[in-house]
Amino acid sequence: MAEENANIGGTSEDEDESTDDPNLQLELSAFRAQWMSELKPSSGASGMSHRLLRAKSVRKTQEIAREEKATELFLRAVQEEQNGAVYEAIKFYRLAMQLVPDIEFKINYSRPPDADRVGGNYMDDNIADGEIEDLLAYFEQQLTLESSFPKICTPEFEMTQMHISALPREILMYIFRWVVSSDLDMRALEQLSLVCRGFYICARDPEIWRSACLRVWGRNCTKLLPFKSWREMFLQRPRVRFDGVYISKTSYIRQGEESLDGFYRAWHHVEYYRYLRFFPDGHVLMLTTPEDPLSVIPRLRTRNTRMESALLGHFRLSHETDNQTKVFAVVCKKKEEKATDFQKNRFCRRNPASEAEHSFHVGLHLSSRGRQSFSKLVWIHHSCHITYKLTGETVITTFDLDKMYSPFFFARVKSYTAFSEQPL
Repeated sequence: MAEENANIGGTSEDEDESTDDPNLQLELSAFRAQWMSELKPSSGASGMSHRLLRAKSVRKTQEIAREEKATELFLRAVQEEQNGAVYEAIKFYRLAMQLVPDIEFKINYSRPPDADRVGGNYMDDNIADGEIEDLLAYFEQQLTLESSFPKICTPEFEMTQMHISALPREILMYIFRWVVSSDLDMRALEQLSLVCRGFYICARDPEIWRSACLRVWGRNCTKLLPFKSWREMFLQRPRVRFDGVYISKTSYIRQGEESLDGFYRAWHHVEYYRYLRFFPDGHVLMLTTPEDPLSVIPRLRTRNTRMESALLGHFRLSHETDNQTKVFAVVCKKKEEKATDFQKNRFCRRNPASEAEHSFHVGLHLSSRGRQSFSKLVWIHHSCHITYKLTGETVITTFDLDKMYSPFFFARVKSYTAFSEQPL
């Protein structure tokens, strides 16, 4: 017993010596606290709160998944409706609203519906000019710091063939002018600037935008003020657009003749379109026809159309003192080839009708529609000038601008800028 007590006493002394270490005391305290927290049973309230939080998180995940599926179905329905499949669209609309009844108000429509707007609409560029200039300077500084002989761009992977970066900058700028082309396709230039930093710098070259401004406004484009850059002038100064056609649709109900038995009277629904196609060289094409845009627009790609009812002329932009931009155009029918002498002698008359030239003078007010700039033309004047060649007399007939003269709205046509005939 004495030895056991001695051993026990020795052990307690060693333990007391070992517990004097403060680091060991901290470790033991932490171990005891962790051990006690694990052994202590959780109360009913804390267990219930954990289960409620877990249930809420599961419910929220299910709601998010259900809303994503409803959004996908709703957008699919919109696409089917635009393609003309109404019954398919109704089916997807119904499925989407069964999942989320108010899904229509939860969808973010900020994304443009046109899938072709990959490069962004340069007409709707909301970036401030200061930010653009800073970004341009930042890209130029980066290219300068990377190499003492900076290139416009560098290949991402090793190539055995010659890369476009080997071309001098002058050649690249000439290629960019081909991209813009004589049709002033500045939208394609903006898309090209998204390729890399070097292309962004080339697409912001002031000379390209200055040439585009001169093509649009000519002699009225001598001063840059109040704009900070030529690009800002082209984007913000009112002008007509060349990458599409302005369309005006007019429809009305006309009363017909009464039937022979007097029981009914016919009513006719009259519908026709007016088309205006502007060209960068100052020409304008005007057409009035009952044919729908799907069949007419492809034939208006160039001003050398073979449509007999088309009127060809010139236009000019006028900036009035009231801060409004107006478009004035004079159009007339294409001159027909003179008849041969045989035809003249065959149908000759003693008193031939005096030859006359008909020209139409049109005045329009240029404005914007929603987020689309310069996309609306409102009638302000329309008259017909008849000039008799024998006497030189001119007779002017002015038309009343009633409800039959509906405004023109712009529609972009991709095929008009699909090919380049000559550079800018």
